This record gives sequence, C-alpha cells and structure tokens, in this order.
Amino acid sequence: MSARSDFLALDARSSDLAERYRAVREASRALGSHLSDADATVQSMPDASPAKWHLAHTTWFFETMILKERVPGYRVFDESYNFLFNSYYETVGERQPRARRGMVTRPSLEEVFAYRAHVDEAMDRLLSEGPDAEVAELVGLGCQHEQQHQELLLTDILHLFSQNPLKPAFKDPGPVAVEGGEPEPANFVSFEGGIVEIGHDGEGFAFDCEGPRHRTLIEPYRLSDRLVTNGEWIAFIEDGGYRDPLLWLSAGWADVKENGWSMPFYWEKRGGDYWTMTLRGFQPVDRSAPVTHLSYFEADAFAAWAGKRLPSEAEWENAAAGVPMEGNFADTGRLRPKPAGGREEGTGLRQMFGDCWEWTRSAFLPYPGFKAAPGAVGEYNGKFMCGQFVLRGGSCATPPGHIRRTYRNFFPPEARWQFTGLRLAEDG
Repeated sequence: MSARSDFLALDARSSDLAERYRAVREASRALGSHLSDADATVQSMPDASPAKWHLAHTTWFFETMILKERVPGYRVFDESYNFLFNSYYETVGERQPRARRGMVTRPSLEEVFAYRAHVDEAMDRLLSEGPDAEVAELVGLGCQHEQQHQELLLTDILHLFSQNPLKPAFKDPGPVAVEGGEPEPANFVSFEGGIVEIGHDGEGFAFDCEGPRHRTLIEPYRLSDRLVTNGEWIAFIEDGGYRDPLLWLSAGWADVKENGWSMPFYWEKRGGDYWTMTLRGFQPVDRSAPVTHLSYFEADAFAAWAGKRLPSEAEWENAAAGVPMEGNFADTGRLRPKPAGGREEGTGLRQMFGDCWEWTRSAFLPYPGFKAAPGAVGEYNGKFMCGQFVLRGGSCATPPGHIRRTYRNFFPPEARWQFTGLRLAEDG
C-alpha cells in the first residue's frame, strides 16, 4: 500500500463532514495495517504510547465526546474501554496510567479494529442525519485530534523499532537516497519590525490555543532561509559543542551530563560514519538534509555556537505569512526530512512547512484573551501551558491538511523523540 493512500489531505472548507471523517479514520487504519499485534502493543518508554492505544484512544474520543452524549440508545462497545483509553481527561474518569499503557495486552489489535468499526458505523448514521453545528464542530475537532495521533503513532513506532536489535523498518526498508555533500550556505532574509497580528482569525478550524488573533510587537529580525542540516550539526559535534557548558542553558547542561548526550537522538557512529534510525530502517545520516530529533536545549546551544538565536513564534508566523503551506509531509512516503529545494518565489524562504518541527524560543503560554472551552474538551490544550516550548511548521510525519501558519505544537524542552529541528534567526 502506498504512503499516499495512507494519508488523505482534508479540505477544512469541505461541507461533506462524513467524507472527511471516513478519510481520517481510513488513514489511521492503514497505518495500523503495517503492524503486528506485538508491534502495536509494546510501549518503549513512558512518553510513547502503543500504536494499539492510539487507534483505540482516537475511537474513544468519538464515542465519549459525541456518541454517548448525543445519540439516544447508543450501545457502548465495552465499558472497560473508558478506563483503558482515556488519556488525560480528568472530568471523564479514572484511566490506565500513561506509563503503563503497554501492559494492556488485551484487547488485541484485531479487537481494537472491531471497536473502530463499531464506532464508525454509529458515526456514519449520525453524520448521515445531518448533525447540528455543535456536533459538527466536535467531529471536526475529533478528526484533527486523530491526525495528531497519526503523527504520534509514527514517532512512537520509530522509538519502539529503534530499541529492537534488528532495527526494523516501519515501511519500505529500501534506503532513501542520500544526496551527499553540503547544500549552499544559508541566506538570511530580513523582516521589518513593528506591530504585527498573529493567531488564528476564526475562519475554519483551529485548536483553541491558536487564538485569539492579536497584536504583538516585534523588532527587526533576519531568518535563515532553510533549516539547519545534519552536516552543520556534525560540525557542532566535532567542535565540542556537547562538551562546552558555556553554550548551554543550565537545565540543558544538566541533561547533557545526566543522559550522556553527544549527538542527536537515534544517531550512532559506526566505522567513522554517522548513522540514524528512521521509519525506513537504520540508514546513513544525510549530511545535506535537516537535522532532527533534537531537544530545545540542543537547538538553543547550537544557535549560541553559531552566534545566532532561535526565532520567536511571532517572528516565525510573521515570516510564514506569504509562504505556501506545501512541503515534505507524511503523504510523500519519504518519512524522513529531505534536503532543501528552491526558494519560494517572493519570500526567499525554504522548508517552512514539513520536514521537521522547528523549535522557537517562545514558551507555550495563552494568547491575550484566551479562554479554555467549557467541559472536557477544555482540557485539550490549556492545561499544558506550563513548562513547554512552541514548535512550528509540521514534519515529515505530519498528515497533509493538518497544518496551519498559526499551528502551535508544544513539547517540554528535553523532548527528543519527535521530528524536531531548528532554523536560525538573528536581530535585524
């Protein structure tokens, strides 16, 4: 099955909600079809969830938030699933601890697919009847939520397979061509300072944390036209970047010392060459492709080493305003970052979307005027606005159609298993 059939871009303006729902659900099913029951059950670390859990949790969302509340006579598939597949919704009830999701050896993957079919059948009936605006909004949220978990399923499987001594591939074990050599030096594109507007304007879908749209002041700045490459990161390594405490934030240096960081996550050195684990198996590092699987601390240290800094999320969004939302997303089938291509006409920027999520220097905090939604869905983003940093732009594992210029991804600064990289900035 081709990767392009595994993912289907969603038009946020489409009036056919049932078609959008089915497309997202089929994309998840296709991802799960690559896996054995054992693949889908094992949990490789507390921050990662089994693939089977992702497939069931996204189904639980539709059952709990929509069907149980709004469809009289709906028959719950299994009452125990509310405990097994709730994630962090305190208002919905008790749940299996996150770090022990891998202990749920049953239900099997086959039974989870049966659960999905049961919920899909009920959702199809509901959608065929023409849901009201509130239900339609919840279905849209559920589809976007499931697309988030499609990406998490891929990144969590990558971590799991990296622990396997056989280094299996999730898809197409044949190697992706390595371009070789270094790309041309990065150019820095200038942007004027002043009062700019950022945040979602209310047209079409957005997560609550993307708004409200508001004014903010930025100073003149310059932004690199491309992402930092593996080759540039190797220069950082070989210049002692992981051994120089002057480059690091205090908490980051503590992580370097405690965890023995000496290169990006998944990298190994074999016979003098750098190799990395990918969704297509264990592969040589492509020096011309963007570096990824970095913590915020590593990105910040590299920027200090390069004499630059990370952009703020306002700077990033302001720069992305005229850039088409096109790039190396999951539907390309590559499933790893690719070298920069030509510059976007009229912007001078490359790789603003896809390849890898870009760390910004901005903490994940509420925008002015932000209010969490009432009820359980209000727990979706607002409760995490502490101790996280914002990432922008999407990655090679992000489903197409699941990105916006205003999209605010967020992770704690020590996180490394996601497709996270960086773009440099400097004062104008």
